[in-house]
Amino acid sequence: MSAPRVVVVGSGIAGLVAALHAHESGCAVTIVTKNALAQSNTRYAQGGVAAALGEDDRVEDHVRDTLSAAGGLADEEAVRVLATEGPGRIRELIARGVRFDRDAHGELRRGREAAHSAARVLHAGGDATGAEIERALVDDVRAAGIPVIEHAFLDDVVLEGGRAAGVAVRDATGARRLAADAVVLATGGAGQLYAHTTNPEVATGDGIAAALRAGAHVADLEFVQFHPTVLTLPSGAFLVSEAVRGDGAVLIDDEGRRFAFDAHPDGELAPRDVVARAIARRMRAQDGHPVRLDATALGAEFLAARFPTIDGMIRAAGWDWAREPVPVTPAAHYLMGGVMTDLHGRTSVPGLYAVGEVARTGVHGANRLASNSLLEGAVFGARAGDAIVADASSGAWPRPDDAAFADAAAPLTAPGPSGPAADAAGAPPFSRAALQRLMWEDAGLERTAEGLAHAARILAAWHEAGLPTATVAGAEDADLVLVARAVVAAALARTASVGAHYRADTDAAASAPAATIAEAVAC
Repeated sequence: MSAPRVVVVGSGIAGLVAALHAHESGCAVTIVTKNALAQSNTRYAQGGVAAALGEDDRVEDHVRDTLSAAGGLADEEAVRVLATEGPGRIRELIARGVRFDRDAHGELRRGREAAHSAARVLHAGGDATGAEIERALVDDVRAAGIPVIEHAFLDDVVLEGGRAAGVAVRDATGARRLAADAVVLATGGAGQLYAHTTNPEVATGDGIAAALRAGAHVADLEFVQFHPTVLTLPSGAFLVSEAVRGDGAVLIDDEGRRFAFDAHPDGELAPRDVVARAIARRMRAQDGHPVRLDATALGAEFLAARFPTIDGMIRAAGWDWAREPVPVTPAAHYLMGGVMTDLHGRTSVPGLYAVGEVARTGVHGANRLASNSLLEGAVFGARAGDAIVADASSGAWPRPDDAAFADAAAPLTAPGPSGPAADAAGAPPFSRAALQRLMWEDAGLERTAEGLAHAARILAAWHEAGLPTATVAGAEDADLVLVARAVVAAALARTASVGAHYRADTDAAASAPAATIAEAVAC
């Protein structure tokens, strides 16, 4: 049998690990990435990567913490895979050259973050963990000689006979198709849906949109995690890592009071969704003023050594956070849902795999535990990369053997408008900024049936009016509208509050009709 041809779309930790494992298993791999090879969400990850590596920690404890944060909606089998295989994937990253921080005795330095019961979070360069992981994996990819196509936009997954047979992309050479026996989506999330986000500009939901058009099942798109502490700067949002609060920084309001304990007994170390909503409510109570992160008790020397990137950015913006609290607000950070997969990255479309933030593996449920995202990318990226050769040798490119897929939405199965009636006359002109404001206001930290229905009508009007896709920016806009419709439909369908999905009108919404994703985004 000739070597299976594999196209990996995306170059964060999940995509690069999948590519390396597939290559090392004998596949002919090509990586396609929207920006430069080293540019991805992974590169900007500050907080760290969690794994039960210490003698005072157990895999069972990591499993319990992950399930607890997930609001009862995580897949326990997937969580056990994550926590059990996590230590091995960390050792693999070290073998690939990742330089995690160590103490004076050469032992891995472990920190504690919100909702973790033990210190199990590894960092590199203090607050440059993602950048260090990305560096090492990029070096490995280049050393392995894996072909890379940079600055290429994913237009679609190519289907032949009901299975993935490649991708349609456009780059500097124009539009073209890359044939493949297997396609791995590792395109990240969709943070650019929102007016305030920690995600880079490339996070426009392209992989989810392509999977939707291919008829892949999706799940949990209503669960959007908002990071509680983000500095808003003229150059954009800048995340202040959870680890800062883990090391003792506190949140205060205009009166200097620690208000987070009003929302949860763990205060600043409560799950992210709780802390983010507590901040948003406090901001409303003080006329929209940001709350402040007070790290002054930690001292200038500690802050500079422990968080060199954050320290430099805050000081460059004109604040001395060792002497004064700094203003922070929540921002869209991570999408827990996505393209539904089994435990080996297989989607409901034969030959199509998904890993990383674009995927819904089941490990995050309604709320991701801090620092589990990089681990998920490493664990399930490796699993997908290893599975492709076995799947190819079977000749059948199997679908996931999981009853849960039968209950998930497989959207875009029929043409024509449906869902909430589109009112083109009442819709504002489309712009990406208008879309982002709409999602922030109506499908953000707190949601209501009325607000979601309003968003659904506007999104349907924009979709039905048609968006020009001749340019990459236009195609991104169309992808964002498609993914936004799926997010809003999922949020309408789930009338109860859970995890990152908070319905401010839970009681009133109990009798509201629940639109399915398939109904709301059919085109």
